[in-house]
Amino acid sequence: MGGPEQRRKPREQRLGPVVRRRGQVQAETTDQRLLDTTGPSDFIHKDPWRVMRIQSEFVEGFGALAELGSAVSVFGSARTPVDSAEYEAGVDVGRGLAEAGFAVITGGGPGAMEAANKGALEAGGTSVGLGIELPFEQGLNPYVDIGVNFRYFFVRKTMFVKYARGFVVLPGGMGTLDELFEALTLVQTKKVTRFPIVLFGTAYWQGLLDWLRASMVGTGKASEYDLELFHVTDDVSEAVALVTKEVG
Repeated sequence: MGGPEQRRKPREQRLGPVVRRRGQVQAETTDQRLLDTTGPSDFIHKDPWRVMRIQSEFVEGFGALAELGSAVSVFGSARTPVDSAEYEAGVDVGRGLAEAGFAVITGGGPGAMEAANKGALEAGGTSVGLGIELPFEQGLNPYVDIGVNFRYFFVRKTMFVKYARGFVVLPGGMGTLDELFEALTLVQTKKVTRFPIVLFGTAYWQGLLDWLRASMVGTGKASEYDLELFHVTDDVSEAVALVTKEVG
């Protein structure tokens, strides 16, 4: 049993769902801080405010994409040159998906993303770009019909998965690999209903495939079945057919 000081009811302050006691009691009320125009503005950089920003990004994303219909997310490098074969392949993939009735969702940037958006737009499909706030961000490419810019990667990733019926992954860098392995993990762990994941460009992806088979599966870190979670092709028609077949 504690002494009188310990048993005495401590000073208490209720701020919405938060209870503050003893030395954590604040001198001001929530309303007072809200209405005080001379107060500090650093609150917008603190975690409770960030939660509201995160919530608003989900709301804006859901609102913009809820009626999109069947869509496929296409990933690829922002550094893919416009005059390259990889760029032309991206245009063909975007066009083929649009002609098959899918909206095309990309990261909205240049390179391979721009290529897929361009192909979808030229084919009369819906071209979507989900941008991200970065120090070197170049803005949404001109082929985007519906564009949403995000502050947070994890919110953006949710939109890529929630509104896509499949993924087509063009040659890309760190961001592309990040999206690829997150998708594979979600499918492997059954966090999402299985949907097709197609890697486009066998020459580019072959080294990764060899490593997965030899190192990851070979040492028991993954199963042979996990290598069946995705397809690899160099043919645009086959990529579209694989997505269409699994989506139904």
